[in-house]
Amino acid sequence: MKEITGYIRGYIYETDRRILFIITVFTGFLVWANYRFGIDDSISRDAGFLLPFLSRSGIFLLAFSIPYLIYTALAGKKYFREKGFVTLLLIAPLVFSFKVAFNPYFSFSDDWQTDHFWNYITYWPVLLLITTAALTLIRNRFDKGQPLYGIKTKNINWTPYIMMLLIMLPLVVAASTQPDFLEVYPKLISATATGNIDSLRWWQKLLFELSYGSDFITIELFFRGFLVIAFVKWAGKDAILPMACFYCTIHFGKPIGECISSYFGGMILGIVVYHTRSIYGGLMVHLGIAWMMEIGGYIGNFTPIP
Repeated sequence: MKEITGYIRGYIYETDRRILFIITVFTGFLVWANYRFGIDDSISRDAGFLLPFLSRSGIFLLAFSIPYLIYTALAGKKYFREKGFVTLLLIAPLVFSFKVAFNPYFSFSDDWQTDHFWNYITYWPVLLLITTAALTLIRNRFDKGQPLYGIKTKNINWTPYIMMLLIMLPLVVAASTQPDFLEVYPKLISATATGNIDSLRWWQKLLFELSYGSDFITIELFFRGFLVIAFVKWAGKDAILPMACFYCTIHFGKPIGECISSYFGGMILGIVVYHTRSIYGGLMVHLGIAWMMEIGGYIGNFTPIP
């Protein structure tokens, strides 16, 4: 744990405090605007593909590019003179917006309840495959000969990540008592056509949680792998704050506390990846928190109070 806290202290010490403050305020403004005007809710109500894709692409581009523009204006950085940087800056929001807006539907049987369940089970793994394929093509064009962003297992000390999970446990327990949290979790409810979790067998619940977990592989690979490691060669540690701001915006449909904390959590995980060049520690933390939230939501919603 001392190693990670050292990374964080070093980052805060080396980062321009003005820029850290302004980007944090900008991120806070985006959060306020979303929850004040229901931006994400409005986008989510559109069942089509094109409008949500374009709308989210615009939001993601704003969240990702403005922090780099702040670095340019206040620190005299020259990122935008690099063609590769500008190309990936424009591509990144499109890739993740496609991931969010794309909603494939497969017909597995004549029974709509069976179809409902299996579409949830296949949804996240399919998006993981699509995102991985897109990032592989980007890697082959811009970072040929390098491992896929953050896929590195050597010399990982797992102890700090276990400690981070233990620190998060009481926070998740506290969140599990809040009504806005219990309206969203457990996600397992969404896999049922009737909202009755007891209608699912144990192996169906396990299969759903594994499928749900695959989405966090996508997120860590894209945000901490691609948005940090691919941009380090131009921006160095400055790649962390734009990633954290972008990352915060993908939580706009979540409870506001979770959305706000995602900015700081994304920043911490970005700092760790910047030093380790591996997404696996952050993935362990992210998956652990996600499954703790599932358990907390299940207990909070379905355990009778004596």
